[in-house]
Amino acid sequence: MNDIAREAGVSLATVDRVLNARPGVRAKTVKAVNDAIARLGYVRDLTAANLARSRNYRMAVLLPDTESQFIQSLAAALVEAGQAAAPSRTELRLIRFPAEDPHALAALLGSLSSRDLAGVALMAPETPVLRDAVRALRARGLPVVALVSDLPNADHFIGIDNRAAGRTAGVLLGRFLGGGPGQVMVLGQSLLARDMIERRRGFDEVMQRDFPGLEVLQSLETHGSPATLRQVVAEMLANAPRVRGIYAMGGGNRMLTQVLGEMGLSGKLTLVCHELTPHARQALLTGEITAVITQNLGHLARSTLRVLRAKADNQPLDESQEQIRIEIVLRENLPDLPAPASAARIDRVA
Repeated sequence: MNDIAREAGVSLATVDRVLNARPGVRAKTVKAVNDAIARLGYVRDLTAANLARSRNYRMAVLLPDTESQFIQSLAAALVEAGQAAAPSRTELRLIRFPAEDPHALAALLGSLSSRDLAGVALMAPETPVLRDAVRALRARGLPVVALVSDLPNADHFIGIDNRAAGRTAGVLLGRFLGGGPGQVMVLGQSLLARDMIERRRGFDEVMQRDFPGLEVLQSLETHGSPATLRQVVAEMLANAPRVRGIYAMGGGNRMLTQVLGEMGLSGKLTLVCHELTPHARQALLTGEITAVITQNLGHLARSTLRVLRAKADNQPLDESQEQIRIEIVLRENLPDLPAPASAARIDRVA
């Protein structure tokens, strides 16, 4: 830093402000410092700098408080990633919030402080009150990352390309059903969630283009309620006797396979769903589910911490490293079960 200050003709304090992207430095001075850095070939050792300042990276990750096996598996993967990142001075605080209460989530986000945290990640549907809460968080200097389902004003999105995932589901169902004739039922937890919207859009693109002999019915929303799922599925199947396939865009697979079993339809309909939960694994083995479109939750969890840390340090991302791939799982290629993650304390908001 002394070398940079001499080369740029500025004080050590000015170099420190430029390196840490603090306000109050004229653009001409910032350029002079950066030009000096380039001439000297200086590469900042952030690990050493953080160690010298005793800086810890405290990250908050907010997930809906539901019994969803996918959410439980994601929470376990995040806890495991946090434990692995602890030696690099990174701490993870996992917070669960009421799934169907956007105002409670907004109030929780409003209580988070940039003095205590270096970044926030959350999985939540897009609502006006949530958009305002995310905007306020970023205005306070906290980077915000969206998980699984994108948010329009987040700093970054971590998850699969959901439109491509919907197109993948369309190809699978269209080919399994031989192109028609018949009907396809579509289930989604909430069309406020951007992942559901993008999956449906991608699904329709492929079905209309490549499989016009199959009629795709309107989306049925379950809002995370098993009772609602039971009702809408039973009513749809009673009124649409030509249904041959189901695309479950997310959530509720346990109740869905249960209802199909009660109606004597287990294994008789082509069912494509998302996320390789313990139930989905078992249903693949029994033939109740035909195919699962999934993502590596360990990769997603580790990427969450890497991206938040990079955002906190104003560092560039390795986009190829953070790209979450779409995976297709059939009964014939089921991966081995991972070892169970250790338990950890989770904060819940009433």
